[in-house]
Amino acid sequence: MTDDSLQKFTIPGHLTLNSTESGQTKATVQTEWSHAEIHLHGAHVTSFQKNGEAPLLFLSKLSQFTPGKAIRGGVPIIFPWFGGREGYQAHGFARTAEWTLEETAKNADGSISLRFLLPEDLAPCRVEYLVTVGKALTLELVTTNSTQEAFAYEDCLHTYFHVGSIHDVTVHGLQGTTYIDQLDGNARKAQQQENIIFSREEDRIYLNTPSVLEIRDVGLQRKILLETSGSRSAVVWNPWIEKSARMADFGDEEYLEMVCVESGNVADNRIQLPPGGTATLKLTLKTLIL
Repeated sequence: MTDDSLQKFTIPGHLTLNSTESGQTKATVQTEWSHAEIHLHGAHVTSFQKNGEAPLLFLSKLSQFTPGKAIRGGVPIIFPWFGGREGYQAHGFARTAEWTLEETAKNADGSISLRFLLPEDLAPCRVEYLVTVGKALTLELVTTNSTQEAFAYEDCLHTYFHVGSIHDVTVHGLQGTTYIDQLDGNARKAQQQENIIFSREEDRIYLNTPSVLEIRDVGLQRKILLETSGSRSAVVWNPWIEKSARMADFGDEEYLEMVCVESGNVADNRIQLPPGGTATLKLTLKTLIL
């Protein structure tokens, strides 16, 4: 069992809260259509699976569920910066913070929602995160600037998708956009091909992206739709062979069964939030049969 104070958030038959073997608190959600798991550490969605389907999200078997470490896989929350910052941890502090569970609810359509709050002593603004589990998985990161000065930040839902084989995966919807190639000195390039295929390590930041992207997975015979609002960037990443071998919390062969297509606002698309302003990054993930 977990902290008794959290038991008020349980929903009989749909939502339980328990301690994991590593001592972290995890919410387990069951709906008519799907199953999900969310850790309070990072407000991190580690699992979502529709009944009768393969898991939507990839989670490394070597993930380190320890304080101060980000979980490798699922949906890490990147905030308030993307990438490295000298003297600070990469990708900000949200993904390694212990979020507060504020509210849970069973909605009229049968879905289950959980609302989390980033500890207010960590950021100069209010950051809430709403996870809704149902026929789809919907994630909403809401940032409100309650200060008297403008606040500039980057955010990203760093989604790791489970795939049958990376060799049979293509990403669609980015043709005609510009991307920053982080493996080529941050050179800016145009996405000329209709789809993105994978035959080596890729790490690209796409700018001014459309609201709907698609992952087609021939191996699992499905396509994944990423429907967004408040997102102007997309990051496409696969570590391939050499980087996989260098990561202590990632299996050497696991690059074959995952791809990251991330949604957010980074680089040129970083957000300038005025005093009193609110910005919402919303991502809805759906699966369809190919």
